[in-house]
Amino acid sequence: MIDLGYPIVVADSVRASLRALLRERRQRFAVLCDANVNGLAEMLTRDPRRIGVFAFDLGERRKRLRTVENVLDRLTAAGADRQTAIVGVGGGVAGDLFGLAAALFMRGVPYAHVATTLVSMVDAAIGGKNGVDLAGGKNLAGTFRDPIGVFAPVRALYTLPLRHVREGLAEMVKHAAIAGGETFEKLERLAPHQLFRWPWEAVVNDSVAVKTAIVQLDRHEQGRREVLNLGHTFAHAIESASRYRVSHGAAVSIGLRGAGLLALHTGRFSREDHLRVLTLLTLLGLPMRMRESPAAVLAAMDADKKKRDGRLRFVLPNAIGDVEFGVRVPASRVRTVLERLARPPGNEEFR
Repeated sequence: MIDLGYPIVVADSVRASLRALLRERRQRFAVLCDANVNGLAEMLTRDPRRIGVFAFDLGERRKRLRTVENVLDRLTAAGADRQTAIVGVGGGVAGDLFGLAAALFMRGVPYAHVATTLVSMVDAAIGGKNGVDLAGGKNLAGTFRDPIGVFAPVRALYTLPLRHVREGLAEMVKHAAIAGGETFEKLERLAPHQLFRWPWEAVVNDSVAVKTAIVQLDRHEQGRREVLNLGHTFAHAIESASRYRVSHGAAVSIGLRGAGLLALHTGRFSREDHLRVLTLLTLLGLPMRMRESPAAVLAAMDADKKKRDGRLRFVLPNAIGDVEFGVRVPASRVRTVLERLARPPGNEEFR
């Protein structure tokens, strides 16, 4: 178990740990879940203090304030009050949306999250960020608010389609690129092997450890925590330009290539390290080419919440294990990289 001021439990099964937390708190609780994991939510949370399990059809396109309002109305109709805790069950969208609902309901009630996808286990559920998308861009409305616990049942990964597992692999590569050393090398060793043979509890814990170490230094993303956005300025813009037809994990993978290319163009990243990242993404079956037009993606970048004084700032690698945040880059270089991202990786990246 990892502690970030609240427990983060990564285990084959988290049922006993979740029930122990709920018993300790001695309060009623409501369960909110993605409709895809309704059965798991029912099984994990059976308890006399549970006032109900409420399932919602989710997805990035429903990660909006109107869905939060629907959640709040369901809680009110069920008789939840400020002494009621909330347990959210689902992936990254569920955690972001249900966490925001808990922060708003009765001006804030306790919230615990059961992460059922790799993206949420290693990234989205960790760190107390929650929120929804607005018409102008991704995650533009939200809060920083710590949960009372995060639970990652790695057994759930074996029930997911491979494409959903790969979603989370992109975030794991991001964490490994930030940490470097053995963390990156372990992924390089595992990448050629079939995913169902991976030691999932160990590698999820490795990735969570990278994120928690950074979050502990900067709870509200005022500085160092920005390194966790490696590849995300590109990724969020690609998602937005595609109207969320491109998944977050796929966009992050393309964004990692974009960050590496931009770092190459600014002379801060070696071709050898860039090739190592591209090779790892390739072995993991992750995409590195965007289908959206460079002009559309550049326009979407204009809404990025990491801008300062109207100017985009990037997180760029200096080396694997050495990542810099707050880098300002001329728009002409960003356009060049976006044009490159519209083509498959090749020798032209290294000329």
